[in-house]
Amino acid sequence: MKIAIVHDWLNTVAGAEKVVREIIYLFPDADVYCLFDFLDDTKRNNIVLGKKTHTSFLQRIPFFKQNYQKSLALFPFAIESLDLSKYDLIISSSHAVAKGILTKNHQLHICYCHTPMRYVWDLRSQYLEKMPFLKRIIVNSVLEKIKKWDLKSATNVNFFIANSHFVSNRIAQFYNRESVVIHPPVNINDFQLQTHKKDFFVTASRFVPYKKVDIIIKAFNLLPEQKLIVIGDGEQKHYLKSIAHKNIEFIHNASDEVLKYYLQNAKAFIYAAIEDFGILPVEAQACGTPVIAYKKGGILETVQENQTGYFYEEQNEHSLREKILYFLSHNHFDAETIKQHTELFSDDIFRQKISAFVKEKWNEFKVLKL
Repeated sequence: MKIAIVHDWLNTVAGAEKVVREIIYLFPDADVYCLFDFLDDTKRNNIVLGKKTHTSFLQRIPFFKQNYQKSLALFPFAIESLDLSKYDLIISSSHAVAKGILTKNHQLHICYCHTPMRYVWDLRSQYLEKMPFLKRIIVNSVLEKIKKWDLKSATNVNFFIANSHFVSNRIAQFYNRESVVIHPPVNINDFQLQTHKKDFFVTASRFVPYKKVDIIIKAFNLLPEQKLIVIGDGEQKHYLKSIAHKNIEFIHNASDEVLKYYLQNAKAFIYAAIEDFGILPVEAQACGTPVIAYKKGGILETVQENQTGYFYEEQNEHSLREKILYFLSHNHFDAETIKQHTELFSDDIFRQKISAFVKEKWNEFKVLKL
């Protein structure tokens, strides 16, 4: 059986790339395809385990690396340009266009869907709102065409795997397709339990609008006696630093070891985004650190209220502030219980479930083709 693994693109190491790594681990003889690959050798060896990636024509466009975010209109054409006709099984890891790979009747295509494209479906208005009027009209037109392509490309998939029930519902809503839920892998053994916490809170995120880091900063502006560590970088860096008071400290380009230190030692990990799954809150819990999060999205599947964290009801700084104050007077969490909860999301469990699902569907597919 010839297997191909298709990922959208490789230019950073985040949750989706960790999923790809585990899939490659399960299928070491598979070939790996993506639109483009700009990882350095160390990160590439970590994610694709030393394999050579097969990329699209986008890889060869001069200066594309610096401008790939402006080339979204080319992505559907680029993914369809990849020839995977020689493979029996295709496993796509898709948060954008990977699921749109063209397939034939003799091929089984299983898609691990991190999310339907948010910028063409439910978050489009947030992406467009700050653009000049003319640019907004042009970009909206492009996104509408991609939305139609995205819906059509869902028919290329035989079976969907969703990374959370939250995403499974979105797949049903946007694609009218069923999916099975297999949560992403978290290397929980890589995070040490710390029972004695220090006197600070922590959050970590890319500094982009939908992550809502500004809400967290504004909440701690209202709590001047409480220290907050903000780990991350991104387009909103200067804005976020400009609104932060003196009790808030920023750390950019943090190493894995620095991130682990703050996750292990924080009183609580603060979360404000509506995420499809959210690996960082699980990693924080793997350190025995409780989570305070907005009560919506995949976080409802990874945090147990009153057992491993608290939820606040409204996505604003006032609701978050009230929950932090509540936490300060009701912090009775047991670090070992929190750590134990994360075993549900271990990489071993992920491998077992993915392996069993692929084997089951391949056997069913072979019978249908006989």
